Amino acid sequence: MYFRSQKKTAGDVSLSDTLETNKDGTALSVQDVVASDEDLFEDLARKEDARKLHRAVADCLSPREQELIRLRYGLGDTAPLRQQDVAQRLGISRSYVSRIEKKALEKLRHALE
Repeated sequence: MYFRSQKKTAGDVSLSDTLETNKDGTALSVQDVVASDEDLFEDLARKEDARKLHRAVADCLSPREQELIRLRYGLGDTAPLRQQDVAQRLGISRSYVSRIEKKALEKLRHALE
């Protein structure tokens, strides 16, 4: 019985277990290796902000404005593009991209307030 219980816990590791010790005598523990620098609440807040932005884009903007904002700011896992690149892709002038972008950003600003 004793050997069975020891076998079950043989692979268990404590977070405070030391992995190695540096030359200066400081110990590196398991907790140091698996600890995350990200703050959980900040991560959740960022995700909620992103959801609100995507919802506002879908609810407040015309399809053309949505496409322009998506391309310009890299929403939806795309790389952000310069106004000139967006203009070429949409077949319009760069100055028209600027006007549409300004109008769309103003709509989003009001929606998110």
